[in-house]
Amino acid sequence: MHTYKNKQDYEKMLILLNGLLSGMQIYYQNLRGFHWNIKGEKFFELHEKFEEWYDDTAQKIDEVAERILMLDGTPLHDFAGYLEKSPVSPAKDISDARKSIEKVKDDLLTLLHLEREILDRASENNDEGTLAMISGYIGEHEKLLWMIKSFLT
Repeated sequence: MHTYKNKQDYEKMLILLNGLLSGMQIYYQNLRGFHWNIKGEKFFELHEKFEEWYDDTAQKIDEVAERILMLDGTPLHDFAGYLEKSPVSPAKDISDARKSIEKVKDDLLTLLHLEREILDRASENNDEGTLAMISGYIGEHEKLLWMIKSFLT
């Protein structure tokens, strides 16, 4: 059940959350592809890391979809919709360690930008449930970006 008093803010939040859901779905699939296709001397390290990251993302996908439902919205649930609404672009045929990690970095920066927009809108509308969820994601994604940037240096 939502507590938004302004219908425009409420509808915008559902659009933003479905955009995040879509972005996370594409990010998840990118991570799966990297996990399957990684080659080279970083194979063992990155193969495990990508699995860790996509497992974490799968949990977040479920949480975002459930949050949309709690706000009386309908989560997107088809790949055509995800591709249409996702701020994250699909990756294809990347098996190089550096290129895959750079794509993860770019995807995380995109998701983080959207998460901050959701955080601001949730704050303006006293949406504590969304605030708590997104605030945690921001902290986790900022830490992961720091680690990725260290890896790339």
